[in-house]
Amino acid sequence: MKVSVIGQGYVGLTISIGAASAGHEVVGFDINDKLIQNLLKGNTFVPGITKNKILDLQNLGKLSFSSDPIAFSESEIIVIAVPTPLTETRDPDLDILTSASIMVAKNLRTDCLIINESTSYPGTLRNLIKPIFESTGKHKFEFASAPERVDPGNIDWDLKNTPRVVSGLTSSTSKKVANFYGSFCGKVSIVSSPEVAEASKLFENTFRQVNIALVNEFAQISNVLNFSSHEAITAAATKPFGFMAFYPSIGVGGHCIPVDPIYLSFAAEKQGIQTQFINLANQTNLGMISYVINRMKDEENGSLDTLKIQLAGISYKSGIPDLRESPALLLISELKKLGADVSWFDPLVDLDLPGRCQSLDNNIDIGLIVTPHKAIDFSVWKKANVRVLDLSADSNNYGWPKFL
Repeated sequence: MKVSVIGQGYVGLTISIGAASAGHEVVGFDINDKLIQNLLKGNTFVPGITKNKILDLQNLGKLSFSSDPIAFSESEIIVIAVPTPLTETRDPDLDILTSASIMVAKNLRTDCLIINESTSYPGTLRNLIKPIFESTGKHKFEFASAPERVDPGNIDWDLKNTPRVVSGLTSSTSKKVANFYGSFCGKVSIVSSPEVAEASKLFENTFRQVNIALVNEFAQISNVLNFSSHEAITAAATKPFGFMAFYPSIGVGGHCIPVDPIYLSFAAEKQGIQTQFINLANQTNLGMISYVINRMKDEENGSLDTLKIQLAGISYKSGIPDLRESPALLLISELKKLGADVSWFDPLVDLDLPGRCQSLDNNIDIGLIVTPHKAIDFSVWKKANVRVLDLSADSNNYGWPKFL
């Protein structure tokens, strides 16, 4: 099949590689020409996708990359995998998805199966994407939803062994999209409608958002009552059924967990339903920055003014450079407002943001472990007897957050 994947971020590139590896003729399209030029050279930012893999697929004629719409004009299948972020007021922002749909619809020259992988609220495929394509009146289109399930940096669950949920607007389209994903995914489940597929993705991450908020609240309770939240959670996890362990952190990051619940609550509230659990979970996780800062202020006689503070790791997750919705960025901003001299070191993040350092600094007042990448050598702080506060979700210290 001639397949084009619109958007070559973590999700889009992963789908491009998977489909091309299964024998499809794939065009990876992105409007970012710099990104395309890097991909043509095999340069990649996605863990698990190697330069040799990209170049081998290109040499076999199964994969190409382009920022020219003519490259996808003869496609039989279009997979839309573009960002669906939040606005500054934390409302759903479908501008990129809308623009991508208009661009693809304008340039297609053939009948085509349109698959949306971009995360959005129930009804997006039927009520937004479908009308855009059908308004052209050019060709016959089929439409399906297959919400992405890519977890960057996860070495246990990848495109092949992660089950997929799909649905078309008709039963025949559902079978067609399931056959396509079945060619490179191990298990594909067809649900009754695109709305169910869209909602399933939102609920997966709303579940995580709510439980992370619960455990963050639990961490605050444990500090007041003077017991270890980590030890209590680990003890609870010995139960072999009915429990899933989550651990406290300074908040949630990435595209999914901080964003998807808001898309779900937005759709519900448009119909007059108040999403109390979701809203409270959002507030609780966003409030963890203030909680951590207050803990630091308690250790410093109420003030962080002029203190030299360095963050180790600012991406939202260990092992990847992704800064989307990273709570570390909010922490930096709030510390600066309090007069702290803030710097950061993250060997995976290749951006010249203010305060960037090329290594850990041993001449600081407080070191904050935020995202403990394996590439960071924390012995620098240990040898210099730097006061360290471990804020990472991977922390196993007893009494989170606690100065080490």
